Order: sequence, then C-alpha cells, then structure tokens
Amino acid sequence: MSTGPTDARPMQVRVADDIRLKIETGALRPGDQLPTLDELAAGNLVSLAVARKAIDLLKQQGLVVTVQGKGTFVRERPTARRHGIDRYAKSRWRAGRAILAAEAKSQGHRASQLIRELAETSAPGPVAERFKIPIGTPVWVRRRTTLVDDRPNQLADSYFELGVVKGTQIQEEDTGPGGSYARLEEAGYELDEIAEEWSIRMPTGPESAALRLPAGTPVVDLARTTFDITGRPVEVMLAVIAGDMVQMSYRFKIPD
Repeated sequence: MSTGPTDARPMQVRVADDIRLKIETGALRPGDQLPTLDELAAGNLVSLAVARKAIDLLKQQGLVVTVQGKGTFVRERPTARRHGIDRYAKSRWRAGRAILAAEAKSQGHRASQLIRELAETSAPGPVAERFKIPIGTPVWVRRRTTLVDDRPNQLADSYFELGVVKGTQIQEEDTGPGGSYARLEEAGYELDEIAEEWSIRMPTGPESAALRLPAGTPVVDLARTTFDITGRPVEVMLAVIAGDMVQMSYRFKIPD
C-alpha cells in the first residue's frame, strides 16, 4: 500500500485506491481475482474490517464484484454503445432497418428487444408537457427492454397520441421493417427534427434489477421528442439507460 507521512486518507481509502490504480493501469484485468480479505489485511498491515471496507468502496465504484463462495473479481466492463446524430439517419429506417439494430451492428454489437407492454395509458407529466396536452390524456405506449450483446441496456417507453398511431403497426408487437419511424412516415408524418435531453442519477431498486446493474452503477435518463416537418411532436420516448453501456458521441457544425 502506498502511503506517506502526510497521507490523510482513511486506511480503507488507501487500500481501495491502490487496487483501483492496478485496475486502471491494467495490472489487474477484467476477470482477475483479488486477494482474500485476510490476504489484503496482512499485505497492507490493516485490520480485516478495513480490508472489507476497502472492497465495499470498490464495489460502490463499480470496479469489482463478489461472487458468493468464489471471491472478489475485477468487473468485466461492457463495451459502450455510442449515441450520436447518425443513429437517426433516414437512410437506415427508410431502408427497413430498425434504429437500435442498425446502430448496434455498425459498432460490432448484437441488439434485440423485449416488449414489456403495449397499451393505452394516461400521459404522465413529462409526456404531456412535450405533447402540449393535459396530464392524464389517453396516449399509446410501447414499453420495451432493449438488450445489447444479450445484456439489458435500456428501459425505453415510447408514447404516441392515439390519433397518430390508430390503425398502424405501432400498436402491434412487430412494427415491421424500419420500426416506428417508418410507420409514422407511412401514416403521413414526415419526420424532421429530434430533441434529446440527458441527465444522470443513481438507479432505483427495480431499475437496478431490470438492467442487472452492478453496485455503484448510475443510469442515464433520456427524454427524446421527435417532430414532423410541421413542428408537431409525434413521439416522446422516456428511457432509462445503464450508465456503463452508453457513450454520447456527437459531431456537428457550430451554430452562428
């Protein structure tokens, strides 16, 4: 353990920082097993309680995981899926490719989704605000869990006004080639603009379970509003994304 006469860090922080440095420099690689608590305590001249607190800190930082009966291991970190402007290219969904699947494939990943619910529901506040309708107005919702490389990465709920989706495949489990965007254009809504709002927070218990999040992993809230050429909002998506599986990557001209 690195230390010095002026090091004011608590002992458990010093032990945790030393292990974290080894992870960051590659001395400890994903899947490597850490020493036992007894070995950490002896090797760092600290108590067993201090060694246990150090491991707890690393768990909170999402760097290690403990497997019952086997030990503590450096966490396998998934490859982030990049979000950028190109993911919404019309050439993709107009050619019959769903946004998620096309974006994942271009980055060397496999993507799929599970439908959690297709139903008429009352518009919650964030949805009503973006549609400019009263809270509680009946709307249609498609609730999905998306998976990248077989791990859940996103809880995505897309909302539509009832008149927009009535009689379209958006109300069915399989939206057909090109997904919801292609069906909206078939219904006469030429898509023109997208607004995205991002924020980061810690997950709730149910979100952690649904996304299989290791301890200490945050989530990203994404609110996406899609507008047609008249400026009308035709879809509002509220998504909760696993924070260790997303990377925002945008390149655009600087506005005047």
